[in-house]
Amino acid sequence: MTKPYMKPLVLGVSLALSLAACGKHDDTAPAPAPAKATTAASVAAAAPTAPKSVFDVSELGQPNLACQDFNSFVNAKWVAANPIPDDQTSWGSFNVLYEKSLANQHDLVDAADKGADSAKSGSIEQKIGWLYHSSMDMDARNKAGFDPLKPDLAGIDALKSNKDLPGWLGQSFAKGDGAVFRFGSGADFKDAKMQIAYGRQSGLGLPTPDYYSDPKQKDLRDAYVKYLAKLFELTGSSAADASKQAALAMKFETDLAKHSVPRVEMRKPENQYHFVSVAEADKITPHFDWNAFFKAQGVTVDKGFSLSQPKFFAEFDQLLAKAPLDEWKAYLKARMISSAAPALSEPFVDAQFDFYGKTLRGQPKQQPQWKRSLNAVNGAMGEALGQLYVAKYFSPEAKARAQELVDNVRNALKARIENLDWMSDTTKQKALDKWSKFLPKIGYPDNWRSWDGLAIGKDGYYANMQAASKFNYDYEIAKIGKPTDRKEWGMTPQTVNAYYNPTDNTINFPAAILQPPFFDATADDAINYGGIGAVIGHEASHGFDDQGSQFDGDGNNENWWTKDDRAKFDARTDKLVEQFNGYAPIVDHPELHVNGKLTLGENIADLGGLNIAYDALQAALKKHPEEATAKIDGYTADQRFFLNWARVWRGNIRDKAQMVYLNADPHSPEKFRAIGAPSNMPAFAAAFQCQPTDPMVRPADKQVKIW
Repeated sequence: MTKPYMKPLVLGVSLALSLAACGKHDDTAPAPAPAKATTAASVAAAAPTAPKSVFDVSELGQPNLACQDFNSFVNAKWVAANPIPDDQTSWGSFNVLYEKSLANQHDLVDAADKGADSAKSGSIEQKIGWLYHSSMDMDARNKAGFDPLKPDLAGIDALKSNKDLPGWLGQSFAKGDGAVFRFGSGADFKDAKMQIAYGRQSGLGLPTPDYYSDPKQKDLRDAYVKYLAKLFELTGSSAADASKQAALAMKFETDLAKHSVPRVEMRKPENQYHFVSVAEADKITPHFDWNAFFKAQGVTVDKGFSLSQPKFFAEFDQLLAKAPLDEWKAYLKARMISSAAPALSEPFVDAQFDFYGKTLRGQPKQQPQWKRSLNAVNGAMGEALGQLYVAKYFSPEAKARAQELVDNVRNALKARIENLDWMSDTTKQKALDKWSKFLPKIGYPDNWRSWDGLAIGKDGYYANMQAASKFNYDYEIAKIGKPTDRKEWGMTPQTVNAYYNPTDNTINFPAAILQPPFFDATADDAINYGGIGAVIGHEASHGFDDQGSQFDGDGNNENWWTKDDRAKFDARTDKLVEQFNGYAPIVDHPELHVNGKLTLGENIADLGGLNIAYDALQAALKKHPEEATAKIDGYTADQRFFLNWARVWRGNIRDKAQMVYLNADPHSPEKFRAIGAPSNMPAFAAAFQCQPTDPMVRPADKQVKIW
């Protein structure tokens, strides 16, 4: 389970890229020893010919466009020539690399499927093969219909009164299902070396709580109710009864949404953590016995746990006491059927896609079955598949080269902290202490997770996903009361992404992102520092963004700032909020703007990361002056650095999907990530000889410099 406070790099590019699926239970889904280090520069220098061109300059626009709209200069031709495929909501650099990763994974699961019957009993190859096979067997799934779900639906029907609800919820969670809220483990915000239990708000089928009250979303709410009614019809209800149950479920979700912390407010650590004793929790929810719940989960809570959003849980308790039982039943069934839909027959799969794909995100066509099955394998056994992926597609040499880039970028960050002109020495020392405790993790885990005890059969896809869901849930809650393992990963190696986690102070770079356009061993340093170097800087900068800066080097939510320094920091970040508030990504809806507060952490990380990577490049060029002076395809090293940064963010997105992201995603649209940070950097203006009045040069009083 990926913790909600992890800071991934690219969630906003495509939900498929980075949603950490837990089997079928996503609230809005429909989501060796290293070799000797070798730098990219030394590879290029050792070659008998000039440095290889790895950037197709024929894709660039007219030179005068660079200072007007750098994203259009670098990416407009490519975007025009590469329309979004019908089975995608967006298309760009990340999607292309993601498709490559998927193709590699497809080969692995296909081989596992073909060899599963003869594979070693209980091996990950056999389990992956059978899980994939059962997902691909749509004939068997269609024949089963919703039969696999009938016992669980009958269990809801058997509830006699609201007093039965807490016991049912406890049993549901213990099976790996759960409802209304989320429960799992996480580092204690005040003692990060230990894992504690967390209860967190959840239970909604629409992207954010705002969707339930915003007048502009009425049509979407109506479509959502129709979707729920369709699910009820597919499970045997008459059209009239299905509509009635859907309306009841929607009423219940609306009550939850009213008391859910909004997305922007959830960025604040104080809204992610609220430590209570069990007795204190019972006072907040007098109709829900937490000791009985913990006993049903098989976990022991000692001093207490985080009931992270008390207002939400107080409303949950009121619903336990006062909401009609029929309303509860309708809600529980709706969430159960919707969560299970991807593992059932085609009518359920199609109904879910019609709402979450077509209606919500504007995706015309569903992805082919093999991709959906592969996504299910990743959700259920992602790290096991990653073990096979790394063995075939990620070399020790690549890991060693990436490690050197990480070290160089981290050193550049240290120098920038030391030379800040707005921060006092007192706070600088605390920042440097945090920097010294960074743990970079590259490629894949040092120790692979065991899958012993997970029973996967060749047939019965729903049963397989149920087994995986319970197995992963048990794995998660078994951490409660144990020391935090900083070496554990929250992403699989085959994920095209990266992340920072403030509660263990780690920066993490999965194997799949260590490929072109991010990293290319045949390219010059400028390309690599503009790509993976900026990614490394981005994740390191998250340790010092508006959220990460509230955690110390040991992962504790502690204030290490002087009051004056924090005020200076806030003044600078306010300017960045203002900058991104001014961006409107949808031509036909100029009134829809980026939310500068929601995206602040990622924008700080982009700005800091690009500056840090640029400094690291300059240090590398001093060691390789032949690169500093050489032009490749007519472009200097500084220019190629910024060109690759923008190329990383090339892409296009459907308007409906963009609307969802504007409301729910903490990442700015790609085209503004391409221009936002460079427009604040004098180095960019100098590289392309921009004039002070050019759009890509922000006025001196509006330029933002933080880290």
